[in-house]
Amino acid sequence: MKRLFFLLILVVGSVIIPDLSAQNNGAENRRLEWLNYLDKIAKPVMSNLANDRLREEMPVSVPSISDDPKNRKKVAYLEIFGRTLSGIAPWLNSEGGSQDEIALRNRYREWSLKAIDNATNPAAKDYVAWMAPIPQPLVDASYVALALIRAPWLWNHLDTKVQNQVVEALKKTRSTVPVYNNWILFSAMIEAFFCQYDIPYDPVRIEFGIREFMEHWYTGDGMFSDGNPFNINYYNSYVIQPYMNTIMYVMIQKTNRYKQYAGKLDTISKRYAQLQERCINADGSFPATGRSIVYRGAAFQHLADMALHKNLPVSLTEGQVRAALTAVIRKTLDAPNTFSTAGWLNLGVCGDQPGLADVYNNTGSLYICTNIFLPLGLSVNDSFWTCEDKAWTAVKIWSGQDVNGDHALEFNH
Repeated sequence: MKRLFFLLILVVGSVIIPDLSAQNNGAENRRLEWLNYLDKIAKPVMSNLANDRLREEMPVSVPSISDDPKNRKKVAYLEIFGRTLSGIAPWLNSEGGSQDEIALRNRYREWSLKAIDNATNPAAKDYVAWMAPIPQPLVDASYVALALIRAPWLWNHLDTKVQNQVVEALKKTRSTVPVYNNWILFSAMIEAFFCQYDIPYDPVRIEFGIREFMEHWYTGDGMFSDGNPFNINYYNSYVIQPYMNTIMYVMIQKTNRYKQYAGKLDTISKRYAQLQERCINADGSFPATGRSIVYRGAAFQHLADMALHKNLPVSLTEGQVRAALTAVIRKTLDAPNTFSTAGWLNLGVCGDQPGLADVYNNTGSLYICTNIFLPLGLSVNDSFWTCEDKAWTAVKIWSGQDVNGDHALEFNH
């Protein structure tokens, strides 16, 4: 099989992919560029956790304004595990590609299965804090649940012992009362995971999450409020809309509940995808507004998730979305000092910017940025990868091209 600019080198059991960011020779190279970035971020996490050495190798930084440095460092290992796994999950669940991509995926599958075991095995050195003096483990346990929903391959290839460890670990978070905002979806996601795999679940936690957002917290024009009051930030993308779509899909498929909300949520999701695409500036930058801005490309998890599920609005072509997301990836990961000398992400959105961090951030928090890579779950032959690059809205407007105006979403009541 022809190896299209994708060199596989095995060095001390790790996979190294050459930097393809300077090449632009078609859709296959674009996909390989994404894999290169994803591997650079995820390899230190998954390889070390698989070898029960994450605590030994991972440096944990917290900002000077941290609300609880000791406990933020304690929960960082679950954060980095759950968030990284949620981003790579669709790719792990996919098949095919070049021989080199298949080899890379197989390596990550092997790492992931071992990592899940170590993270949930109380006898392992890297057993993570599923409970802590602060409620943060609920958040990142939900990302583990999300990852296992996104990647049935992982769940189905865990042996019964490890599956039981996962279930027991996730159950521990039930004692945490979620904050009255997007956190109610963290509880709902864990229960949706149980429902997905026919494990006894608590439907009330799911009911509460879905109804609060669909009946009380939709603010209009494609956006939900993150509790009360409404704030401008990227939490519709970090959490709310990807979680809502995943939870409702599971529940509709498994129980036939919540079908009454499906059409409205789809309309909202398409409108928010439009807004997300328009937020991406011509150079790949975007408004650095609201909390958690150090999550970098995760600000566009929703747009990536809509592309993964082939559910983009008709106003957005796959070529323009792929090009826009690529610009964000480069902007947020190519800046000097984005990574430490040991290869771990630094606090910041465009380099090393600890002043941008919030009180609850730490090194582990940053790895939610892997969720911009969700379309890697699509086949290499999918139109998302094979279609031509297209200019996205900001490129068109600021180069003087004429485009259609933007209009708010209004529901007919």
